[in-house]
Amino acid sequence: MATKKAKKPAKKAAKKAAPKKAAKKPAKKAAPKKAAKKPAKKKSARKPNAAFMKALTPSAALGAVIGTKPVPRTEAVKKIWVYIKANKLQDSKNKRNVNADAKLKPVFGNKAQVTMFEIAKYLSKHLS
Repeated sequence: MATKKAKKPAKKAAKKAAPKKAAKKPAKKAAPKKAAKKPAKKKSARKPNAAFMKALTPSAALGAVIGTKPVPRTEAVKKIWVYIKANKLQDSKNKRNVNADAKLKPVFGNKAQVTMFEIAKYLSKHLS
């Protein structure tokens, strides 16, 4: 029985030796992977999505705030924020909330206060 116990540790030692050799081989393969990353940087050049750049006509209610000229959706959001900051409509306690004035109330669905995350949702209803 003592010989059986002696054989088991010998097998474990043999198993430990095999992974060490296998670990050395992937280290050699790591060098070609670095070369493969360089072309990936060339692919990262992004093209703007045409849907974001499409000029949309604002409704009469939104036109009173940002103007009646057709603008892309992204520009409409920027102009809303310029209006909010210029008229100090952000809530003083919670900056994520916007207090609607007389011009913004029809845009925001007659709500007195909306969160900044809801602005795009309400704007989509007024852009066509």
